[in-house]
Amino acid sequence: MPNNALAKTYSNWENLEKLQAQISKLHLSELFEQDSTRAARFSASAAGLDLDFSKNHLSVDILGELVKLAEQADLKGAITRIFKGEHINNTEDRPALHAALRHIGEPQTPEHKEVQETLERMGKLVAKVHSKEWKGFKGEAITDVVNIGIGGSDLGPRMVTKALTPYHTGHVNLHFIANVDGAEIHDLTQGLNPATTLFIVASKSFSTQETLENAKTARRWILAGGCDEGDLPKHFVAISSKVEKAVEFGIAAENVYPIWDWVGGRYSLWSAIGLPIAFAIGMDNFNALRAGANAMDKHFAEAPLEKNIPALMGLIVFWYTQFFDTTAQAVLPYAYHMQMLPAYLQQLEMESNGKSVTREGDRVDYSTGSIVWGTEGTNGQHSFHQLLHQGTVLMPIDFIATLKAHHPIDHQHRLLFANCVAQSQALLTGRDLETTKAELRASGTSEDEIDRLAEHKVHPGSRPSNTILMEKLSPETLGALIAAYEHKVYTLGVLMNINSFDQWGVELGKLLGNHVNDAIETTDVPGDWDSSTARLVERFCEANK
Repeated sequence: MPNNALAKTYSNWENLEKLQAQISKLHLSELFEQDSTRAARFSASAAGLDLDFSKNHLSVDILGELVKLAEQADLKGAITRIFKGEHINNTEDRPALHAALRHIGEPQTPEHKEVQETLERMGKLVAKVHSKEWKGFKGEAITDVVNIGIGGSDLGPRMVTKALTPYHTGHVNLHFIANVDGAEIHDLTQGLNPATTLFIVASKSFSTQETLENAKTARRWILAGGCDEGDLPKHFVAISSKVEKAVEFGIAAENVYPIWDWVGGRYSLWSAIGLPIAFAIGMDNFNALRAGANAMDKHFAEAPLEKNIPALMGLIVFWYTQFFDTTAQAVLPYAYHMQMLPAYLQQLEMESNGKSVTREGDRVDYSTGSIVWGTEGTNGQHSFHQLLHQGTVLMPIDFIATLKAHHPIDHQHRLLFANCVAQSQALLTGRDLETTKAELRASGTSEDEIDRLAEHKVHPGSRPSNTILMEKLSPETLGALIAAYEHKVYTLGVLMNINSFDQWGVELGKLLGNHVNDAIETTDVPGDWDSSTARLVERFCEANK
């Protein structure tokens, strides 16, 4: 019998449970033995990406049932609604129009027109700085640009700027500050010149605590470096919806770029929030990034679900969380420049789908968002891959690799790619006890030693993974990859009947943080606090008398 609300929602849930019971008895390698065309059958390509999802606990029947489930959830209708700008963010009564930020061609909506106007303004600013026309308070050209933001105003631009290092123009140096820990901005400014540094203050409300405190520190640093108050606009631009607050801070109104309520922070790198990206790689490449995402938007909107990359990525994770009880996903980019992608995707997925109520506000009785984590290969092979291969935890894994490198060290790129493929192969096939013993005998190991070691060397295999390939890491392919993950997250939200576009869970910690700070400043600890919080604050106050 159905055992949760989701099971009661979908008429084919019991079919999927039966199919899961059957396929879980099979080793993944058996599925390949049964079907020599499996890799081609379970793959999809679009927008410069190739998704191989054949190394998953899937069959043609299971995929068909998952597509039926998506049809019952009206995923196609949900895709239409997000692109039409309907208010799918129901708790905040807003659309989620991040796809409008990468619209290509003539504006079709008021949002498209606003985006185009903002892009034109961004282009003029970038051109002024790159051409050395923009001068600091001493009349010197800007050499360094520092983005001050946090969350979506930091992770996306920071990740993309790092990922597209081969496309950096070299006109300016890019830096990022996010943490309220003063060590970050202190360390950074030790190597910068106030007279040649431009700060971007990225905050929709212009009141985000971490961003505002870092911006105030940056302003004090600029002033201490000899800048007059009247020259502050030469060193600050802002991205915000609160122009008056930015002006009060010391930023010229014409240097405030908009961010709109219809864009969530974690979906905003395509907007003026992406200004540091444009400073790093130029507007042409920034627009190429947008174009890659736009190509994936079209694929998501038009492709049948069984060949739709974002929909498949979402369905696969749904399959594992709901039918295999997985609680985590690993993202392993085998590309040094994509090292920040897992951190970016942590926010994208965990802030979006870390929910415990349905869209209607009812408490869920099923698993929703899962933990996203990882690092770049091959580094991870020498740290946590041990758990992936021989641990007791099952989790889906995304391997991401490029076929060609930007650098000329071809033999190392071959090794990198070989390691990526080998890891997914090892997770698939494993190594059983008899094979392990045979290998030990072949190496001359004694029978006593074989008996002692063999079980320790067994790899169970049958561990699932996707592999996402791109010809080369470029603005276009990176844009498509990011958009694919955005739409994957939305797919999961639709299937689980949760709102992927609000984030009320971050509010309580912010509120209590202000209360704790007030208690520290006044050394007045409320008597109704729990004893742990009170003791911790008292210890801090005592240490900082």
